Amino acid sequence: MTDEKFYYCIKHHAVEGADGCRAIDRLGPYDTREEAERALEIAQERNERWDDDPAWNDNDDDRSA
Repeated sequence: MTDEKFYYCIKHHAVEGADGCRAIDRLGPYDTREEAERALEIAQERNERWDDDPAWNDNDDDRSA
């Protein structure tokens, strides 16, 4: 097993290693190249889970203005 991590560069739409683009332009780290290739899909799935999580619901009608 290797300690190598993979990242998805949102600027170049490519998987890269640790020596890739700046951190602000990347998602990761991921344990496998395959996971990094799915980075945008994984992010979308997480966003949908958080949007549906009542503990993270921003639509609190009891907030004061």
